[in-house]
Amino acid sequence: MKTILRLILLFLGIVLIALICYVAYVFLTYYRVEDNLPLEVEETGAEVQQAAAGETYRLLSYNIGFGAYSDDYSFFMDGGKESRARSKEAVYENVGGAMSTVQAAAPDFVFLQEVDVEGTRSYHVDEYAYACTYLPDLGERVFAQNYDSPYLFWPILEPHGANRAGQVTFSRYDISSALRRSLPIEEGFMKLVDLDRCYSVSRIPLDNGHELVLYNFHLSAYTSDGTIAEDQLKMLFADMSKEYAAGNYAIAGGDFNKDILGNSDEIFGVSGEAYTWAQPIPAELVPSELTIVAPFDEASPVPSCRNADRPYGPDNYQVTVDGFIVSANVTVEEAAVIDTGFQWSDHNPVYLDFALKDGSALD
Repeated sequence: MKTILRLILLFLGIVLIALICYVAYVFLTYYRVEDNLPLEVEETGAEVQQAAAGETYRLLSYNIGFGAYSDDYSFFMDGGKESRARSKEAVYENVGGAMSTVQAAAPDFVFLQEVDVEGTRSYHVDEYAYACTYLPDLGERVFAQNYDSPYLFWPILEPHGANRAGQVTFSRYDISSALRRSLPIEEGFMKLVDLDRCYSVSRIPLDNGHELVLYNFHLSAYTSDGTIAEDQLKMLFADMSKEYAAGNYAIAGGDFNKDILGNSDEIFGVSGEAYTWAQPIPAELVPSELTIVAPFDEASPVPSCRNADRPYGPDNYQVTVDGFIVSANVTVEEAAVIDTGFQWSDHNPVYLDFALKDGSALD
Protein backbone atom coordinates (compact mmCIF):
# COMPACT_ATOMS: atom_id res chain seq x y z
CA MET A 1 0.00 0.00 0.00
CA LYS A 2 2.82 2.38 0.88
CA THR A 3 4.53 1.55 -2.42
CA ILE A 4 1.39 2.42 -4.39
CA LEU A 5 1.02 5.69 -2.47
CA ARG A 6 4.63 6.57 -3.15
CA LEU A 7 4.19 5.85 -6.85
CA ILE A 8 1.10 8.07 -6.96
CA LEU A 9 2.92 10.90 -5.18
CA LEU A 10 5.91 10.46 -7.50
CA PHE A 11 3.65 10.66 -10.54
CA LEU A 12 1.90 13.76 -9.21
CA GLY A 13 5.27 15.34 -8.44
CA ILE A 14 6.49 14.70 -12.00
CA VAL A 15 3.28 16.18 -13.41
CA LEU A 16 3.64 19.26 -11.19
CA ILE A 17 7.29 19.78 -12.17
CA ALA A 18 6.38 19.37 -15.86
CA LEU A 19 3.57 21.91 -15.48
CA ILE A 20 5.87 24.42 -13.74
CA CYS A 21 8.52 23.94 -16.45
CA TYR A 22 5.91 24.43 -19.18
CA VAL A 23 4.51 27.62 -17.64
CA ALA A 24 8.06 28.93 -17.25
CA TYR A 25 8.80 28.06 -20.90
CA VAL A 26 5.68 29.90 -22.13
CA PHE A 27 6.45 33.08 -20.20
CA LEU A 28 10.21 33.04 -20.81
CA THR A 29 9.89 32.55 -24.57
CA TYR A 30 7.09 35.10 -25.00
CA TYR A 31 8.17 38.35 -26.59
CA ARG A 32 6.65 41.37 -28.29
CA VAL A 33 7.88 42.67 -31.62
CA GLU A 34 9.40 46.11 -31.20
CA ASP A 35 7.39 49.24 -31.87
CA ASN A 36 8.16 51.60 -34.78
CA LEU A 37 9.78 48.73 -36.67
CA PRO A 38 10.59 49.55 -40.33
CA LEU A 39 9.08 46.95 -42.66
CA GLU A 40 10.45 45.66 -45.93
CA VAL A 41 8.53 46.67 -49.04
CA GLU A 42 8.69 43.69 -51.39
CA GLU A 43 8.47 44.18 -55.14
CA THR A 44 6.70 41.56 -57.25
CA GLY A 45 8.07 42.67 -60.60
CA ALA A 46 4.68 43.92 -61.80
CA GLU A 47 4.41 47.50 -63.03
CA VAL A 48 3.97 49.97 -60.17
CA GLN A 49 1.81 53.00 -60.91
CA GLN A 50 1.81 56.58 -59.61
CA ALA A 51 -1.18 57.31 -57.39
CA ALA A 52 -3.03 60.58 -57.97
CA ALA A 53 -5.55 62.70 -56.12
CA GLY A 54 -8.96 62.93 -57.77
CA GLU A 55 -8.94 59.29 -58.93
CA THR A 56 -11.15 56.50 -57.58
CA TYR A 57 -9.55 53.48 -55.91
CA ARG A 58 -10.72 50.23 -54.31
CA LEU A 59 -9.36 48.93 -51.00
CA LEU A 60 -10.37 45.42 -49.92
CA SER A 61 -9.89 44.03 -46.41
CA TYR A 62 -10.24 40.35 -45.47
CA ASN A 63 -9.49 38.41 -42.29
CA ILE A 64 -8.75 34.96 -43.73
CA GLY A 65 -8.76 33.17 -40.35
CA PHE A 66 -5.42 31.35 -40.82
CA GLY A 67 -6.97 29.15 -43.49
CA ALA A 68 -9.03 27.07 -41.06
CA TYR A 69 -12.55 28.44 -41.06
CA SER A 70 -14.66 26.67 -43.63
CA ASP A 71 -18.36 27.32 -43.10
CA ASP A 72 -18.76 24.17 -40.97
CA TYR A 73 -15.77 24.91 -38.70
CA SER A 74 -15.96 25.91 -35.03
CA PHE A 75 -13.07 27.32 -32.96
CA PHE A 76 -12.33 26.44 -29.34
CA MET A 77 -11.59 30.04 -28.24
CA ASP A 78 -15.02 31.09 -29.54
CA GLY A 79 -16.77 28.26 -27.68
CA GLY A 80 -16.43 25.69 -30.46
CA LYS A 81 -14.54 22.41 -30.68
CA GLU A 82 -11.61 22.73 -33.10
CA SER A 83 -8.18 24.26 -32.61
CA ARG A 84 -6.44 23.68 -35.95
CA ALA A 85 -7.32 23.57 -39.60
CA ARG A 86 -8.57 20.12 -40.53
CA SER A 87 -5.69 19.34 -42.87
CA LYS A 88 -3.00 20.92 -45.02
CA GLU A 89 -5.31 20.45 -48.02
CA ALA A 90 -8.06 22.34 -46.19
CA VAL A 91 -5.67 25.26 -45.58
CA TYR A 92 -4.85 25.49 -49.28
CA GLU A 93 -8.53 25.21 -50.19
CA ASN A 94 -9.65 27.93 -47.78
CA VAL A 95 -6.82 30.37 -48.54
CA GLY A 96 -7.20 29.72 -52.27
CA GLY A 97 -10.95 30.31 -52.13
CA ALA A 98 -10.47 33.51 -50.15
CA MET A 99 -7.83 34.81 -52.54
CA SER A 100 -9.90 33.93 -55.61
CA THR A 101 -12.63 36.11 -54.11
CA VAL A 102 -10.13 38.93 -53.58
CA GLN A 103 -8.81 38.58 -57.13
CA ALA A 104 -12.33 38.75 -58.61
CA ALA A 105 -13.01 42.06 -56.82
CA ALA A 106 -10.12 43.72 -58.73
CA PRO A 107 -8.86 45.90 -55.85
CA ASP A 108 -6.04 48.45 -56.02
CA PHE A 109 -5.07 47.80 -52.40
CA VAL A 110 -5.58 44.67 -50.29
CA PHE A 111 -5.39 44.25 -46.52
CA LEU A 112 -5.26 40.68 -45.18
CA GLN A 113 -5.31 39.67 -41.52
CA GLU A 114 -4.54 36.35 -39.76
CA VAL A 115 -2.11 35.17 -42.41
CA ASP A 116 0.07 32.35 -41.06
CA VAL A 117 3.63 32.04 -42.29
CA GLU A 118 4.54 29.14 -39.98
CA GLY A 119 2.14 27.37 -37.67
CA THR A 120 1.06 24.14 -36.05
CA ARG A 121 -2.57 25.18 -36.50
CA SER A 122 -2.13 25.65 -40.27
CA TYR A 123 0.11 22.61 -40.93
CA HIS A 124 3.14 24.83 -41.57
CA VAL A 125 1.71 26.25 -44.80
CA ASP A 126 3.24 29.62 -45.73
CA GLU A 127 -0.05 31.36 -46.41
CA TYR A 128 1.65 34.64 -47.26
CA ALA A 129 3.61 33.08 -50.10
CA TYR A 130 0.52 31.24 -51.31
CA ALA A 131 -1.67 34.36 -51.21
CA CYS A 132 0.93 36.23 -53.27
CA THR A 133 0.44 33.84 -56.18
CA TYR A 134 -3.12 35.12 -56.61
CA LEU A 135 -2.21 38.82 -56.90
CA PRO A 136 0.77 39.01 -59.28
CA ASP A 137 -0.46 42.30 -60.79
CA LEU A 138 -0.20 44.18 -57.48
CA GLY A 139 3.37 45.39 -57.65
CA GLU A 140 4.29 45.91 -53.99
CA ARG A 141 3.50 44.22 -50.69
CA VAL A 142 4.32 44.47 -46.99
CA PHE A 143 4.16 41.82 -44.25
CA ALA A 144 3.81 42.89 -40.59
CA GLN A 145 4.15 40.16 -37.98
CA ASN A 146 1.71 40.37 -35.11
CA TYR A 147 1.81 36.88 -33.65
CA ASP A 148 4.63 34.51 -32.71
CA SER A 149 3.44 32.33 -29.86
CA PRO A 150 5.28 29.68 -27.90
CA TYR A 151 3.76 26.20 -28.13
CA LEU A 152 0.33 26.38 -26.49
CA PHE A 153 -0.51 22.90 -25.25
CA TRP A 154 -4.25 23.40 -25.31
CA PRO A 155 -6.65 21.79 -26.01
CA ILE A 156 -4.87 18.70 -24.68
CA LEU A 157 -5.94 16.30 -27.42
CA GLU A 158 -5.16 18.70 -30.28
CA PRO A 159 -2.97 21.57 -29.06
CA HIS A 160 -3.13 24.90 -30.84
CA GLY A 161 0.67 24.74 -30.96
CA ALA A 162 3.23 27.37 -31.95
CA ASN A 163 2.18 29.85 -34.61
CA ARG A 164 3.56 32.92 -36.39
CA ALA A 165 1.20 35.13 -38.34
CA GLY A 166 0.65 38.69 -39.46
CA GLN A 167 -1.05 41.22 -41.69
CA VAL A 168 -0.31 41.72 -45.36
CA THR A 169 -0.76 44.86 -47.46
CA PHE A 170 -0.75 44.66 -51.27
CA SER A 171 -0.62 47.75 -53.47
CA ARG A 172 -0.87 48.51 -57.17
CA TYR A 173 0.95 51.77 -56.40
CA ASP A 174 4.38 52.67 -55.12
CA ILE A 175 4.91 52.24 -51.36
CA SER A 176 7.75 54.55 -50.36
CA SER A 177 8.10 53.12 -46.83
CA ALA A 178 6.29 51.00 -44.26
CA LEU A 179 6.28 50.77 -40.49
CA ARG A 180 4.95 48.41 -37.81
CA ARG A 181 3.29 50.00 -34.76
CA SER A 182 2.77 47.90 -31.62
CA LEU A 183 -0.67 48.37 -30.08
CA PRO A 184 -1.25 48.27 -26.31
CA ILE A 185 -2.30 44.81 -25.11
CA GLU A 186 -3.35 43.23 -21.83
CA GLU A 187 -0.61 42.08 -19.48
CA GLY A 188 -0.38 38.88 -17.45
CA PHE A 189 -1.70 35.54 -18.67
CA MET A 190 -4.11 37.12 -21.18
CA LYS A 191 -1.24 38.30 -23.35
CA LEU A 192 -0.65 34.64 -24.22
CA VAL A 193 -4.14 34.08 -25.66
CA ASP A 194 -4.48 37.40 -27.45
CA LEU A 195 -2.29 38.33 -30.37
CA ASP A 196 0.72 40.66 -30.25
CA ARG A 197 -1.51 43.28 -31.80
CA CYS A 198 -0.20 45.81 -34.26
CA TYR A 199 -1.03 47.86 -37.30
CA SER A 200 1.13 48.50 -40.33
CA VAL A 201 1.57 51.93 -41.89
CA SER A 202 2.24 52.11 -45.64
CA ARG A 203 3.00 55.41 -47.36
CA ILE A 204 1.87 55.99 -50.95
CA PRO A 205 3.34 59.12 -52.63
CA LEU A 206 0.80 61.17 -54.60
CA ASP A 207 1.14 63.46 -57.60
CA ASN A 208 0.17 66.51 -55.50
CA GLY A 209 3.14 66.20 -53.16
CA HIS A 210 1.15 64.66 -50.30
CA GLU A 211 0.85 61.03 -49.22
CA LEU A 212 -1.89 58.45 -48.92
CA VAL A 213 -1.16 56.73 -45.59
CA LEU A 214 -2.71 53.26 -45.26
CA TYR A 215 -3.22 51.48 -41.93
CA ASN A 216 -3.84 47.71 -41.86
CA PHE A 217 -5.07 46.70 -38.38
CA HIS A 218 -6.42 43.81 -36.33
CA LEU A 219 -7.64 44.86 -32.89
CA SER A 220 -7.99 42.68 -29.78
CA ALA A 221 -10.84 40.26 -29.17
CA TYR A 222 -9.81 37.98 -26.29
CA THR A 223 -9.34 40.39 -23.41
CA SER A 224 -10.65 40.54 -19.86
CA ASP A 225 -10.09 44.31 -19.75
CA GLY A 226 -12.53 46.17 -21.99
CA THR A 227 -10.42 49.33 -21.99
CA ILE A 228 -7.64 47.68 -24.03
CA ALA A 229 -9.55 47.85 -27.33
CA GLU A 230 -10.42 51.50 -26.65
CA ASP A 231 -6.76 52.29 -25.95
CA GLN A 232 -5.85 50.64 -29.25
CA LEU A 233 -8.39 52.77 -31.11
CA LYS A 234 -7.17 55.94 -29.41
CA MET A 235 -3.62 55.21 -30.56
CA LEU A 236 -4.72 54.54 -34.14
CA PHE A 237 -6.94 57.63 -34.21
CA ALA A 238 -4.12 59.83 -32.90
CA ASP A 239 -1.74 58.55 -35.58
CA MET A 240 -4.28 59.14 -38.36
CA SER A 241 -5.19 62.61 -37.07
CA LYS A 242 -1.52 63.56 -37.05
CA GLU A 243 -1.21 62.60 -40.72
CA TYR A 244 -4.35 64.54 -41.62
CA ALA A 245 -3.00 67.62 -39.84
CA ALA A 246 0.19 67.26 -41.91
CA GLY A 247 -1.85 67.44 -45.12
CA ASN A 248 -1.90 63.73 -45.91
CA TYR A 249 -4.80 61.37 -46.61
CA ALA A 250 -5.33 58.66 -43.99
CA ILE A 251 -7.29 55.43 -44.49
CA ALA A 252 -7.39 52.47 -42.11
CA GLY A 253 -9.00 49.12 -42.72
CA GLY A 254 -9.25 45.79 -40.99
CA ASP A 255 -10.86 43.84 -38.17
CA PHE A 256 -12.11 46.08 -35.34
CA ASN A 257 -13.45 43.13 -33.30
CA LYS A 258 -16.19 45.64 -32.45
CA ASP A 259 -19.77 45.99 -33.67
CA ILE A 260 -19.22 48.93 -35.99
CA LEU A 261 -22.90 49.01 -37.00
CA GLY A 262 -23.79 49.42 -33.33
CA ASN A 263 -26.88 47.18 -33.56
CA SER A 264 -25.86 44.10 -35.56
CA ASP A 265 -28.06 41.81 -33.47
CA GLU A 266 -31.15 43.78 -34.51
CA ILE A 267 -30.09 43.91 -38.16
CA PHE A 268 -29.12 40.25 -38.51
CA GLY A 269 -31.69 38.81 -36.12
CA VAL A 270 -29.53 36.96 -33.57
CA SER A 271 -29.02 38.35 -30.07
CA GLY A 272 -25.46 39.31 -29.19
CA GLU A 273 -25.95 39.26 -25.40
CA ALA A 274 -23.82 36.13 -25.03
CA TYR A 275 -20.98 37.53 -27.14
CA THR A 276 -19.44 40.35 -25.15
CA TRP A 277 -16.39 40.74 -27.44
CA ALA A 278 -18.36 42.61 -30.11
CA GLN A 279 -19.36 45.88 -28.44
CA PRO A 280 -20.21 49.14 -30.22
CA ILE A 281 -17.51 51.82 -30.43
CA PRO A 282 -18.29 54.83 -28.23
CA ALA A 283 -18.93 57.76 -30.57
CA GLU A 284 -17.00 60.15 -28.33
CA LEU A 285 -13.76 58.27 -29.05
CA VAL A 286 -13.76 59.23 -32.74
CA PRO A 287 -12.08 62.58 -33.56
CA SER A 288 -14.08 65.01 -35.68
CA GLU A 289 -11.65 64.75 -38.61
CA LEU A 290 -12.09 60.97 -38.86
CA THR A 291 -15.09 58.81 -39.80
CA ILE A 292 -15.68 55.10 -39.22
CA VAL A 293 -17.10 53.61 -42.42
CA ALA A 294 -19.16 50.47 -41.88
CA PRO A 295 -19.85 48.47 -45.06
CA PHE A 296 -23.64 48.21 -45.12
CA ASP A 297 -26.45 47.79 -47.62
CA GLU A 298 -29.66 48.72 -45.85
CA ALA A 299 -31.81 46.99 -48.48
CA SER A 300 -29.85 43.73 -48.31
CA PRO A 301 -27.56 43.71 -45.25
CA VAL A 302 -24.71 41.18 -45.12
CA PRO A 303 -22.62 40.64 -41.96
CA SER A 304 -18.84 40.63 -42.15
CA CYS A 305 -18.29 38.05 -39.38
CA ARG A 306 -19.90 35.05 -37.69
CA ASN A 307 -19.16 33.79 -34.21
CA ALA A 308 -17.42 30.43 -34.63
CA ASP A 309 -18.87 28.63 -31.62
CA ARG A 310 -20.69 26.34 -34.07
CA PRO A 311 -20.85 25.65 -37.81
CA TYR A 312 -22.44 28.42 -39.84
CA GLY A 313 -26.22 28.45 -39.82
CA PRO A 314 -29.21 30.72 -39.19
CA ASP A 315 -28.66 30.63 -35.40
CA ASN A 316 -25.06 31.91 -35.65
CA TYR A 317 -24.39 35.27 -34.08
CA GLN A 318 -23.57 37.55 -37.02
CA VAL A 319 -22.02 40.99 -36.81
CA THR A 320 -20.11 43.54 -38.85
CA VAL A 321 -16.68 44.03 -37.30
CA ASP A 322 -14.67 44.67 -40.48
CA GLY A 323 -14.57 48.13 -41.96
CA PHE A 324 -12.66 51.33 -42.47
CA ILE A 325 -11.67 54.69 -41.01
CA VAL A 326 -11.12 57.67 -43.30
CA SER A 327 -9.89 61.21 -42.81
CA ALA A 328 -12.05 64.16 -43.82
CA ASN A 329 -10.19 64.70 -47.11
CA VAL A 330 -11.25 61.26 -48.41
CA THR A 331 -14.52 60.86 -50.31
CA VAL A 332 -16.29 57.53 -49.72
CA GLU A 333 -18.08 56.36 -52.85
CA GLU A 334 -19.15 52.90 -51.69
CA ALA A 335 -18.50 50.48 -48.83
CA ALA A 336 -19.87 46.94 -48.99
CA VAL A 337 -19.52 43.36 -47.79
CA ILE A 338 -18.91 40.60 -50.34
CA ASP A 339 -21.20 37.72 -49.40
CA THR A 340 -19.20 34.47 -49.50
CA GLY A 341 -21.52 32.64 -47.12
CA PHE A 342 -18.46 32.32 -44.85
CA GLN A 343 -17.26 29.53 -47.11
CA TRP A 344 -13.54 30.28 -46.70
CA SER A 345 -13.30 32.15 -43.39
CA ASP A 346 -15.36 33.25 -40.40
CA HIS A 347 -15.19 36.69 -42.04
CA ASN A 348 -16.53 38.02 -45.31
CA PRO A 349 -14.32 40.43 -47.24
CA VAL A 350 -15.26 44.11 -47.24
CA TYR A 351 -14.30 46.81 -49.72
CA LEU A 352 -14.14 50.58 -49.87
CA ASP A 353 -14.34 52.58 -53.09
CA PHE A 354 -12.86 56.01 -52.37
CA ALA A 355 -11.42 59.13 -53.95
CA LEU A 356 -8.87 61.59 -52.62
CA LYS A 357 -10.05 65.18 -52.73
CA ASP A 358 -8.07 67.06 -55.33
CA GLY A 359 -5.97 70.12 -54.57
CA SER A 360 -4.59 70.66 -51.07
CA ALA A 361 -5.27 67.68 -48.85
CA LEU A 362 -6.81 69.90 -46.18
CA ASP A 363 -9.10 71.86 -48.51
